Amino acid sequence: MAASLTLDDHPARFTAAAFADHLRRDRLRSVHTVRAYVATAHRLIAFVGEHRGAPVDVAMLATLGTSDLRAYLARRRADGLSNASAARELSAARSFLGYAGGEGASVPRIHGPRVKRGIPRPIAPADARALADDAAEARDVPWIAARDLAVLLLLYGAGLRVGEAMALDAGLLPLGDAIVVTGKGNKARVVPLLPVVRNAIADYARLCPWPLSKGGALFRGAKGGRLDAAIVRRAVAGARVRLGLPERTTPHALRHSFATHLLGRGADLRQLQELLGHASLSSTQIYTAVDTAHLMDVYRAAHPRA
Repeated sequence: MAASLTLDDHPARFTAAAFADHLRRDRLRSVHTVRAYVATAHRLIAFVGEHRGAPVDVAMLATLGTSDLRAYLARRRADGLSNASAARELSAARSFLGYAGGEGASVPRIHGPRVKRGIPRPIAPADARALADDAAEARDVPWIAARDLAVLLLLYGAGLRVGEAMALDAGLLPLGDAIVVTGKGNKARVVPLLPVVRNAIADYARLCPWPLSKGGALFRGAKGGRLDAAIVRRAVAGARVRLGLPERTTPHALRHSFATHLLGRGADLRQLQELLGHASLSSTQIYTAVDTAHLMDVYRAAHPRA
């Protein structure tokens, strides 16, 4: 019987679809995160159906225990998942089970694989500006060139996640010295704006052919809809190749650079935590390692005995 089951046979597939809506609407997760988490939900449903030999519904999901999650993770590890990927898979599976179980649901806890936390690699300030300029210069349409420049200067100058920038409302215009950004967990924070960033966004708004009014997206795609983060990533990838910058040069690397450069100029960790919208100070403390690593690189390059 188990071999004949397909995903369409499992009533829980509708819960996975509702989970996607929840992640997008209530948790404000990025398109990439939603896609990855829902794919995990479908894999878990298929595994449980095979494991139990019966169609999976919400009631069955509520009976899953630690041993079931361990068995699922073991199956995924057998597929070749790295420690980091397995840890993300476990997090997504537990998130889905928590959603499926409703408020107050008891989700089985197991220790995930140990993941060595990497150190983000910042971009030099000159390279960050060159990246924004090059991405803009590659555009043939003036308002799109102005848009790309504004977006990339905003990511570096204010430390926004690319998804946060894409979600900004045009009602923020005209800009002041700061904006309110809604980040992960629907948490709002105040982010100061440098004059160069304000001016770039104002130039884009002046050239944009689409009406920028409250309730609509600030950054627009070529056809007037909300700008897709994938377009920003492609623009950065093209500029990175043309400038000969390393592969780690991504939109998110601009956020890392913002944090690293502020810390290097004496910013307090608590202040940096607020600017980045980190829920925990431990997430911000990684930038102390970045700053130390940069200092050691400079030392080795400059000291005659290094």
